[in-house]
Amino acid sequence: MKFFILFILFYNLYAVENVNDYSLRLAYGYASEKDLGEIVLGDFSSHPRDLNVYALDGGYLLKKDIFDWSMDIYLKGGLAYFDEDQFSNTYEATFYVKAYLNIDFWHNRIRLGAAEGVSYTKDILETELLEATEDKEPTSRFLNYLDLSVDFDFGKLIGYKPMNEAYIGYALKHRSGVFGLYHGVHGGSNYNTLYLEKNF
Repeated sequence: MKFFILFILFYNLYAVENVNDYSLRLAYGYASEKDLGEIVLGDFSSHPRDLNVYALDGGYLLKKDIFDWSMDIYLKGGLAYFDEDQFSNTYEATFYVKAYLNIDFWHNRIRLGAAEGVSYTKDILETELLEATEDKEPTSRFLNYLDLSVDFDFGKLIGYKPMNEAYIGYALKHRSGVFGLYHGVHGGSNYNTLYLEKNF
């Protein structure tokens, strides 16, 4: 029995090293009052209230080098915990498809990522409710989800092969009603996050 368990363990280690079909991401971030466009242009200022998020996302590689481009497509899902300031803390579940454009140079890899999907929160997020109350707009727990990211291969940077495909980067978590398409919601929320992601 011990031999069988060791065989399975070593086989999985070999498969992990050579396939890398899966990914796991740990992230921490803070809320922003800025809209999506302002953040993309470089304004990463935080929300006046102390609003934080902790997130865990997992993914499965659907297609590598799609259309012969250096672009990979993943199917992903995640769970997040929102540490609210004055409201009750809440949870989020996300489900999305994410594309990574891989740029290789200087013996390293930079990935630009963009994702589209859906998000459901147990309660309305504090930043979303504050914005909705100010603008007299509706809110919803179920909204559109975007995930924009940029990262680099930390293992290649330090020259430690076992850490190859361990990426350190920045991601923007964005929930919105897409100008009213989701339950008439025009607002949403943005969280700037830093993360560590490993392909295995």
